[in-house]
Amino acid sequence: MLEVALQELTSAEDFLDYFGIEYDIRVLQVNRLHILQRFHDYLRQAQAAEIEGEAEKWAVYQHWLRQAYTDFVHSNAQTEKVFKVFKQAGNGGCQCGGKI
Repeated sequence: MLEVALQELTSAEDFLDYFGIEYDIRVLQVNRLHILQRFHDYLRQAQAAEIEGEAEKWAVYQHWLRQAYTDFVHSNAQTEKVFKVFKQAGNGGCQCGGKI
């Protein structure tokens, strides 16, 4: 079962290996958390949890993980703005009211 298998995966490498996606370790070392967060965001947007059938769900998960990884092959975390800190930086900096 896919959900059980996913619970056993603990690293970005584990996810990419499980779904048979080739990767450059240099890209992964710099962007591992961003890739996994983007993967999660894609799955949520696609409402992947509602997909019936193990084979179909596996294929959808593989597709979105490959897309998440590819996003960072040709870009970087600051450009992709996956996490809030990068989104805020793109909108004029911290939301701290001028106090740090």
